[in-house]
Amino acid sequence: MKKLIFTVLVLAIAFSTTFGQNVKLEVGMKAPNWTLTDADGTEFTMDTWKGKVLQVNYVDPDESDLNDPFNDAVKKAKDVDKTIGENFKGFGIVDTKSTWKPNMLIRTIAGNKAKKFNTTILFDYKGTLQELWGMPKDNYTVVILDKNRVCRAIHKGAIPEAKNAELIKLISDLEKE
Repeated sequence: MKKLIFTVLVLAIAFSTTFGQNVKLEVGMKAPNWTLTDADGTEFTMDTWKGKVLQVNYVDPDESDLNDPFNDAVKKAKDVDKTIGENFKGFGIVDTKSTWKPNMLIRTIAGNKAKKFNTTILFDYKGTLQELWGMPKDNYTVVILDKNRVCRAIHKGAIPEAKNAELIKLISDLEKE
């Protein structure tokens, strides 16, 4: 009987540590897929942009302007310099779970960003990417995924201006793979 109880206890601990922990997305890992909605309730997954290099901006609304200089540089590389082509999609995911701001205000802020950067903004109401990817709360995280959804770069917080060219080159190189 003691052996049975011990075995069940060991299995329960092993099961909870194996399946109960959040995954932490790291460079070189394939990113777990998700389903999130935009302001109109339309569902999106990473497969929505199949065959494209993705720049995922996971943003606490309280930090929404933190990486505007980087996003401006990406927009310029795409629209003006043409160093980033059509095999790229940058978009935002609003971490609504990490803010005190009401959803109506979040939608207004997101709508302005979507217009400015001509992009899609999705909403993570339940902290899905905090669980699936280990994204930090109360932050602005940029994730670059290749066409096979393998993580090639993660930057948490403000991206230093000196790093912009390096990340843009990475995106451009990944488009050519």
